[in-house]
Amino acid sequence: MNITHNTRRRPHQTLLLSLLLLGSAAIGNAGAQQLSGNAALTSDYVWRGSTQSQGDAAIQAGFRISAESGLYAAVSGSSVEFAPQTHASSELDFIVGWTGKLATDWALDANLLHYRYPATTVDLNWTELNSTLTWKDNYWLSLAWSPEALGTEHSGLYSQLAARVPLNPALRLEAMAGYYTLQQTPGGGYAHAQLSAIWKLAAPLELRLSAHASDNHARALFGEDYAGSRWEVALQGAF
Repeated sequence: MNITHNTRRRPHQTLLLSLLLLGSAAIGNAGAQQLSGNAALTSDYVWRGSTQSQGDAAIQAGFRISAESGLYAAVSGSSVEFAPQTHASSELDFIVGWTGKLATDWALDANLLHYRYPATTVDLNWTELNSTLTWKDNYWLSLAWSPEALGTEHSGLYSQLAARVPLNPALRLEAMAGYYTLQQTPGGGYAHAQLSAIWKLAAPLELRLSAHASDNHARALFGEDYAGSRWEVALQGAF
């Protein structure tokens, strides 16, 4: 990617990582807990409109522990393929948060998420605050802010508006539009969109077909090989 990273630890990381550890400890003391997980094999790891695997296949898996209070902690991982000089081959995501109903039709999920890239030659690690407001389980608005967006020293605010449309018990559509406001980047950020069709196969497997598109600012920021229009096919399951 055409993003400049630093080799030193950014000043916000120590505080944010401390909050992540404190949140995990709180969940461990929160009483009854439930464990769940997920796994996926995808033809292309596309995240916020740009590929994280240079168009190659990626393997992904994650686990989540939830308390009755709504507190939860999760860890997930994926294979990645960034610019060769970074030597990045894997991504680990650590999350602590809370989710619950605000009213009959409204729900909120708020969390702290830390992206970590082991064994890289530059400091790609970064942390962000996320929130998702959901209406009737099928419509949602997500906001994510970080003082070190994409592993840089600059802030970024990501916003996404999305909808889920069940067509029948076995098939649903999901449409998403997002904009990433990035400090000190050409154009001030970029826009992208995604349209997915998800088929329920034999439980717990699903097949997802997604079309992605991003604007010229994304191509200028990440490079033609990372942004633009692309397809993604994934076999995914939850347990």
